Amino acid sequence: MSKLLLVDDDIDVLSVNKKYFTKEGYEVKVASNAITAIKLLKTFSADCIILDVMMPGLNGFDACKQIRTITNSPIIFLTGCSNEKDTINGLLIGGDDYIIKPYSLKELSARIQVQIRRTSKAYEDSTTISCPPLFIDLVGHKALFNDEDIPLSNREYELLYLLATKPNCTVTFEDIGIAMWGTYSETDRRTIMVTASRLRKKLEDYIGLSEYIETVWSKGYKLIVKSQH
Repeated sequence: MSKLLLVDDDIDVLSVNKKYFTKEGYEVKVASNAITAIKLLKTFSADCIILDVMMPGLNGFDACKQIRTITNSPIIFLTGCSNEKDTINGLLIGGDDYIIKPYSLKELSARIQVQIRRTSKAYEDSTTISCPPLFIDLVGHKALFNDEDIPLSNREYELLYLLATKPNCTVTFEDIGIAMWGTYSETDRRTIMVTASRLRKKLEDYIGLSEYIETVWSKGYKLIVKSQH
């Protein structure tokens, strides 16, 4: 049974959502403010956190920063604001997805399933993708430069993983969007581009990785891996 933490200052919304996801088979905990949510996460291992942005006191963005010191569980932001700057900010500080109110519970459910599947996926064929000096530890969910951890957010890791599964091949914006969110629309392109830019900047700190990610104009990205022979 997967575990959800729902965080919203609207008690009616919490009640409706808890009832829905409990019927869907989840173990659900709720919090009407960010402080309570952070306390809960110290004892409750949520598989996905649904976090409202606009809350009195500690808002969702500031709460996310604190939550990331406790857990790497995926966070889906809920907001009534469709401002692109806010959307990007939420993703850059550690969020994994962003859904604008009003939303359907079916869509939210689908996005939750994508995030849980992404983080709990079992890799049967291999535990490591090797693109020396870059290695991706599929079990540990981390990227390594030789034996050194590369500090990546969940979203940056996911993008790098997707590119590494198809070395020297173009992975389209649509492919990336579907893998990350289960759906894709043109509005997702900006978020993907920001993620790719941040990933590139982090790889530039390591010798030999500065040109690993190539932009395929208007289509997507590819990971350039030279033959080891």
